[in-house]
Amino acid sequence: MSFFTSLSGLQASQTDMSTISHNLANVSTTGFKKSRTEFADVIASSVATDPRKMVGSGVVVKGNTQQFKEGNLQTTSNALDLALVGEGFFVMKSTGTSDSVTYTRNGSFSVDSNRNVVDAQGSYLMVYPVDNDGNVTATGNDGLTNLQIQQTSGTPKGTEKVATNVQVSATSTVKPATNVFKRADTTTYTNSVATRIYDANGNPATMTNYYVRTGGATPAVAAQAGPPPVAAQAATTGTWDVYTYVGDQKMTVNGADKVTLQFDSTGSLVGTPAQPIAFDTYTPTSGAAQQTLSLNLTGSTQLSSAFSVNSKTQDGIAVGQLAGVTVTDGGLIQASFSNGDIVPLGKVALAKFSTPTGLRQIGNSYWSATGVSGSATLGAASADGFGSLMSGTIEGSNVDITEELVNLIAAQRNFQANAKALDTASQVSQTIFNIRS
Repeated sequence: MSFFTSLSGLQASQTDMSTISHNLANVSTTGFKKSRTEFADVIASSVATDPRKMVGSGVVVKGNTQQFKEGNLQTTSNALDLALVGEGFFVMKSTGTSDSVTYTRNGSFSVDSNRNVVDAQGSYLMVYPVDNDGNVTATGNDGLTNLQIQQTSGTPKGTEKVATNVQVSATSTVKPATNVFKRADTTTYTNSVATRIYDANGNPATMTNYYVRTGGATPAVAAQAGPPPVAAQAATTGTWDVYTYVGDQKMTVNGADKVTLQFDSTGSLVGTPAQPIAFDTYTPTSGAAQQTLSLNLTGSTQLSSAFSVNSKTQDGIAVGQLAGVTVTDGGLIQASFSNGDIVPLGKVALAKFSTPTGLRQIGNSYWSATGVSGSATLGAASADGFGSLMSGTIEGSNVDITEELVNLIAAQRNFQANAKALDTASQVSQTIFNIRS
């Protein structure tokens, strides 16, 4: 009988060492939860047995109990790395044909080629859909959906109207009549103004206006020292040609490649062309549909001070490109875009269980529900007893190396003691076999 008692002790110690070894092997596994082997003694008795004379029959492994104490938190630079502080599990759905739902504490997420938020195994992170104000619009198992990061935001609108208010300088040199404008040669024009515009698809382009002074008088400057007299600061008449390009594409007005501006002696814009200046219809080089474009120079002046741009506006709207993703403590995931839009994408769904130690480990830091754990109760972070989320952080393993090594030494000694007991029982049996009558 002592053989089987010692054998049960050896088997129990072996199980204990295997559990500890598994814990140590996963000391660097994100979201891993260690296990602890629990034992129970084996007693064989009947109602007729004297309780004072009962002898045990060994030990049995009662179970490997998972320890759901939080692991160490590690800071990262990825906003989609999420750590749960408190109770709860992330809800994951596999991408295979089984479409099964699993649960994990491993919050290391990334974006796949289809812009879905997934973990290292490619399973989808499940969230609840939200409206534009971030309010959840569906709950429960049927409300879960996978999180997808959109790349753009907003509806594009091609630029139709550009307004530029400039102050040209009356002291600028008048270009000679022989001057031939060449946009690549800065000596052939006086000043330039660039404005970002957009085609019908929201693609950006640069509209550049080149100002060439072709006529007018330069104000006289007093010879004496000190501030110039009032007369020297006054504006004079002036004539300017304006050439307009969108990218490398020349813009025309009724077929002409320039418009002429006339300023009176007060520096005000007068005469033709009428404002706004309507350019001929053009086709953007980006391949977008034809569009019309106008330039309004109302309010532009000519003064003796330096050339300056007082204001410029345009009515086009670009498509916002994804600039970043943020996650609040409550699990609301928001995307920010280059056009200033901030779009709520979803709220991270969390699950908790009445008996989490009853969850079945299925590998890859996943758990599945069992009859022991009970079914999952779904909710959101920071609500209904669920923990809060930390963005840019992951939860490491909760294995304490020092504690596990001490437990390993104890398990090894238990194994050696049972082996010694088994050896002693063998020697006793051998002694009995050697008795001679």
